[in-house]
Parts: sequence; C-alpha cells; structure tokens
Amino acid sequence: MEYRQQVIQEYRSMLEPLLQYLPWLEKNAGKTASRSYQGQGLSRKSMSFPVYDANLMNFVREASGSGLMDRNYCYVYTRNRIRTHDDERRVIAAAELRDWDILRGILSKYVLEGQTKATLWGEAVQENIFALVLGRMRRIVGYWDKTRW
Repeated sequence: MEYRQQVIQEYRSMLEPLLQYLPWLEKNAGKTASRSYQGQGLSRKSMSFPVYDANLMNFVREASGSGLMDRNYCYVYTRNRIRTHDDERRVIAAAELRDWDILRGILSKYVLEGQTKATLWGEAVQENIFALVLGRMRRIVGYWDKTRW
C-alpha cells in the first residue's frame, strides 16, 4: 500500500504541470490547432509550414521535458495492437493504473514524433488524444491518491 502511494505521488508530480492545459485541449478538440504560414515573400513554389497555437506549443514543450515521455513508445503500439485513432481512444478509455505506461506511450508518440512530423501535434488536438490521455491520467491518480488533490 505504501509503495503504491509513492508511485501515485510520483505520477501526480509528473502530471500536475500538464493539467493546466487540459481545459484548452478539451475546448479545442475537433478543431485545427495550426494554420499554414502565409508570410511576405512566400512564392507559389515555396513549401508552407504550420504555425501552432501558443498554448499547444507550451504544452508540447512542457510535456517533452516531463517524466511522462517514453522514447520506446512504438513498442506500446505494437504490443497492444494500436493502429488507428479509434484504437487509441478505446485503449485510453479502458486504461487503469496498471496501464499507465500505455498512456505514456500514446502521449509520447504525439509529442516526440510531432517534433519531426509537423502534423501530429495538431492531429492529436483535433482527434482529442491529448485531452483524453490527460483526463484519464487525472482520473487514475485521483482515484488512487489518498491525499485527494
């Protein structure tokens, strides 16, 4: 029991800084969180690039520096046969304390892989993945935390 409480406190300390972004993520679910840059001097032959909302950028910056990141997230996807957004939502909805690493893996995929694939951060907001993962993590910690934050 004491060990579980230590684990929950550790999870809580990793999660708390990210929860400030949860209302924004929930409000923007289903919406695009980026737009294409249309600046001066951009010709038709130039490649456009996304410009992200400041809240999303702050969330990604904070999440990437947190202990929730799992660089081996691809194994979470193969082990649990997660292939689509519906699979992700199903796994997130069913997650319990023992599935914490699965939630970390899903979050990590979008945060870390989004650093090289420009569309993933916006996709995670639009498909509601970030909000679902953070919400589920909050419910798990809230259920098991004896100090009830």
